[in-house]
Amino acid sequence: MAAPSSFNDYVQNHTDAFIDRLRTAVAHKSVSGDSTLRQNLIDTGIWLKGELENLGVTVKLHDLGMQDNLQLPYLVLGSIGTDASKKTVLVYSHYDVMPANVWTGEGDPFTLDVKNDKMYGRGSTDDKGPVMGWLNVLEAHQKLQLPLPVNIRFLFEGMEEVGSPGLDNFIVDEVNNGDFFKGVDCVCITDNYWLTTRRPVLTYGVRGIAYFSMDITGAKDDMHSGLYGRMIHEPMTDMVKLLSKLVETTGVITVPDIENQVPPPSDDERESYRLMDYQLSDLWKDTGDRKVELSEDTAELLMGRMRYPSLSIHGIRGTFDTNDGLKTIIPANISARFSLRLVEPLTPNYVIPRVTAFLKAEFAKLNSKNEIEVKYEGGGLPWVGERNHWNYQAADAATQAVWGSSLYPNYVREGGSIPVTLTFSEKLGKNVLLLPMGQSDDGAHSSLEKLDISNYINGTRVFGEYLYQVANAQT
Repeated sequence: MAAPSSFNDYVQNHTDAFIDRLRTAVAHKSVSGDSTLRQNLIDTGIWLKGELENLGVTVKLHDLGMQDNLQLPYLVLGSIGTDASKKTVLVYSHYDVMPANVWTGEGDPFTLDVKNDKMYGRGSTDDKGPVMGWLNVLEAHQKLQLPLPVNIRFLFEGMEEVGSPGLDNFIVDEVNNGDFFKGVDCVCITDNYWLTTRRPVLTYGVRGIAYFSMDITGAKDDMHSGLYGRMIHEPMTDMVKLLSKLVETTGVITVPDIENQVPPPSDDERESYRLMDYQLSDLWKDTGDRKVELSEDTAELLMGRMRYPSLSIHGIRGTFDTNDGLKTIIPANISARFSLRLVEPLTPNYVIPRVTAFLKAEFAKLNSKNEIEVKYEGGGLPWVGERNHWNYQAADAATQAVWGSSLYPNYVREGGSIPVTLTFSEKLGKNVLLLPMGQSDDGAHSSLEKLDISNYINGTRVFGEYLYQVANAQT
C-alpha cells in the first residue's frame, strides 16, 4: 500500500504554504540554552500544541517542572488515531534550537530567508523543518479527507539541545504508570541528516557523549603580564598543557584505556564502509573546500565518524575578547570545555573517572600552585539498532518511492548523539529508526543553518509514504 497520488500532489502544490509554515516556526525564538528566552521557548510549545490541534490531533502539554529556578518547556504529547487494527508509530522530534548569537546570513536568524531554493534560518533543519514536515503530512490528509494509515503518537520536546532534562524520567514513568506509549509498534526519530548532499540515508546507530568542563584558578584577580609574567603560575599555560595531553592531532585519544576498549573492524565491516556513497569531495564541501581531512581513505574517515570514539576541544573561556585590543593580562581563571563521542562498549560511567584521574595526574606533573577542577556536565549512551527490522524496510521503500530507486538509502551510524534513542529502545522494547530530512551541508548549529526546499517537500512526502509502508509491513 503506497501513499495515494493525491497526497503527493497536495504536498507539491502547497509548497509555498508549507514554506510559510516553516517561516512561522523559525520566527519563534525557542533557544533552550538562553535563559532570557525561556518564555519564548515555552510559548513555542503552546503554539505547537495549537497547530497540532487544528490538524485533528489530541494534545497534552506535560509539565516537566523547574530547573535552576526556571520553568522547563513542555513536552508536547500528541495522539491521533485509536484503531486497534492499525499499527501505531511514535514520532519524536524537538522544537528548541541552538543560540544564534553569531549569524553570517542576511538579516535576522529568526526570519526565514528563502533564496536559490534554500531556506536559511535558525532551526530550519534542526529540527523545525522535520517537525513542520509532520504537520504538512497531517494537513494533506485532513484537507483530502484521507484516513491516516496508522495511529500516530507525537512526542516533541523543547530541551534537546541542552541534554533533554526530565525526558528520560518522563518516559520511564509513563511506561510504568501511564498509557501514552501503549500500543506503540515502532519509533521514528526525525532529527539527523544525510551523509552527503546527494543520497538519502537511514540511520541505525548514534554515538554517545560525555561532556566535561575543566577550570584552572590562579591568583585572586587578573594580573599584568609585564609586571607578573614569569613570577606566577599562569592558569592559561597550565590549561594549554593539559588540553594537549587529551588527544593527538591525528584524532587518537590519549587518555589511557579508551581507544583499546573498542575492537577493530573486521575486513567485511571495513568493506561496508568503503562501499558507502561517500567521497573526499563531500567532506571538502562541508569544510568550505579546506582540505583538512585526517585520511584520504574514505572508509577510515567514515569509521572515524561512526564506529570510533573521538575527543573534541570546544573552547577556552578567559578574559580575552576580540574587542579588547592588545590586552596583555594574565587571566586569573580559565575554563575549557571538551567532550568525548562514545561507541560501544564505552559509556559515560566508564570514561568519567578515567578522564578525571588522567587530567589530575597530568596537572600534578606540572608542579603548579594553581587549582584545578574537572567536572562532568552530562552525556548519553551510544546506541545501535536493528537495521533488518520491518520498520527500516518501510523507511527504505518510502525513500525509494520518493527519491527514486537509483537513490536507494545508505544505512549509516551517525557520529552525533541522540541519547533518547537508547531510552526508547530499552524502555519501550520497540525498534527505533532515524529518518532524516536534511542534507549534510545544512549547517545545523552553525552560523548559516539552512534547509533545501527540495528536501523539505520531498522529506514531507517521505514521512507520509513511510506511514503507508509501515501500515503494509509484514511483522
